[in-house]
Amino acid sequence: MFELSKEHEDFRKVVREFAEAEVEPHIAKWDKDHHFPSDLVPKMGELGLFGLVVPEEFGGMGDDGDFTSLCVAIEELGRVDQSIGITLSAGVGLGINPILTYGSQEQKERFLPDLVAGRALAGFGLTEPDAGSDAGATRTKAVREGDEWVVNGSKAFITNSGTDITSVVTVTARTGTNEDGSAQLSAIMIPSGTPGFTVEPAYDKLGWHASDTHGLTFESCRVPAGNLLGNEGEGFRQFLKTLDDGRIAISALAVGMSQRMLEETTAYAKTRKAFGKPIGVNQGVSFQIADLAVMVEASRQLTYKAAWLKDELEHGRRSVKEVKQAAAICKLYSTEAAVTATRIATQVFGGNGFMEEYPVARFYRDAKILEIGEGTSEVQRMVIARHLGLPTA
Repeated sequence: MFELSKEHEDFRKVVREFAEAEVEPHIAKWDKDHHFPSDLVPKMGELGLFGLVVPEEFGGMGDDGDFTSLCVAIEELGRVDQSIGITLSAGVGLGINPILTYGSQEQKERFLPDLVAGRALAGFGLTEPDAGSDAGATRTKAVREGDEWVVNGSKAFITNSGTDITSVVTVTARTGTNEDGSAQLSAIMIPSGTPGFTVEPAYDKLGWHASDTHGLTFESCRVPAGNLLGNEGEGFRQFLKTLDDGRIAISALAVGMSQRMLEETTAYAKTRKAFGKPIGVNQGVSFQIADLAVMVEASRQLTYKAAWLKDELEHGRRSVKEVKQAAAICKLYSTEAAVTATRIATQVFGGNGFMEEYPVARFYRDAKILEIGEGTSEVQRMVIARHLGLPTA
């Protein structure tokens, strides 16, 4: 049965100390200023956070790391701030993993060492203005001309795509048509600074203010044919696998949020007084916090079971179907629980919960995107139902 090892718990302490020392003192200002702290990324690299699932030959942790360790790190960063947590989650899950899993030896040697060290970040361009959950509606096209791919189109909501240390963005593009008439999708790596590759101004977002998010435009953008990731036409399968892993990571981010809300509300209910008594004596408050504790425990168990299954899959002891179902379940439950957790926390804090001087306000703004990114709650329910063998449209 799965459980976190002593090594995992010791690692948790290391990441928590890092987050509380390097993030907590600054995050309120970063959030207010919509500032992405690029100088924090190399520090995260020095701690080994970007290399937890990467072999030693590319600068990673090798056998000393695993996917469960990555989830521990994301949870602990997310407990302090969600923007920094998603920077790691996307940096590994969407930036490093596609190159590590599908890249050639030359591609890995070119990009991975800097990404693992935190000297660079990578993005993954899937979503488009008219193609989100319906990835088959992708309009970005890549046409082969001699030894080059010519890319035209646009992407939306791409994390880590416009920082001053972003080195490459992998994008999905139509490269043909399948026999059934559906779009043939391929993944192509486009280095930052490539002519015809434009990073649009940063979005003005509801939350995740310290995270880097941009739209991308490609106009006759030419890259070498060797920038194809894997084989032509494999893009759809590649990003589905990438999203499965990413859903577990987002679930870990949600666990960190719910854990912080539990801590904040418990402390506040013990010290905040009304009618001469701590508000925690009132069942209207204490029962809500008790429900929050249940959600935290359930979210954590579901998330780390899925992470354990993912690690077991790497050793051939579990099936892809098991991981896919567990990923959808934990992502659905944990993210919806996190949204509820921030609502409860804001209610417990009352008027103070509406004030930016208290962290619950920031977490309340950050929460909603968890139910959307890496597959909406509706998509997760579709995946779960399909795996139960229920009829589909």
